[in-house]
Amino acid sequence: MTDTTAPNGAPAGTPEEAAGQSGIRILAQFVRDFSFENPLAPDSLRAGAAQPAIDMGVEMNARGRPDGLFEVDLKLSARALREEQAVFHVEVVYGGLFHIEGVAEADLEPVLLIECPRFLFPYARRLISDVTAEGGFPPFLIDPIDFAGVYAARKAQAEGQPIGNA
Repeated sequence: MTDTTAPNGAPAGTPEEAAGQSGIRILAQFVRDFSFENPLAPDSLRAGAAQPAIDMGVEMNARGRPDGLFEVDLKLSARALREEQAVFHVEVVYGGLFHIEGVAEADLEPVLLIECPRFLFPYARRLISDVTAEGGFPPFLIDPIDFAGVYAARKAQAEGQPIGNA
């Protein structure tokens, strides 16, 4: 472990250093809701069957709490269909409790709906990978998500603008 000092010579982490800095701290992470369905098992596990079509969904929600903290939920869902039949359906709502300081009110929404989900994503992704593997399928690894792009598209949609202009 190394000791660090701030530019003024004070040890890092002192009140002098913390003043004026913004920060995001994850106080807790948790699974709020989790579901996995494999309705055609064991027939859906046959080798040589055609690759299923995958339909993905991503939602982000945030809310403030009376204690000044923020709860952020990342909802990921994946449905695999083969010949119009569900092969599997997985859905996870993965949450986090965040302490955010030094962020201007105008910048708070993007921090909550872009940066906080970025922290939660790897854990929700792993849950989906693990449960699909336990369900008898190859692990389903969700590609990284551009949360800034999702946020911009949803904001444009809410404002009634075409998504291509976001």
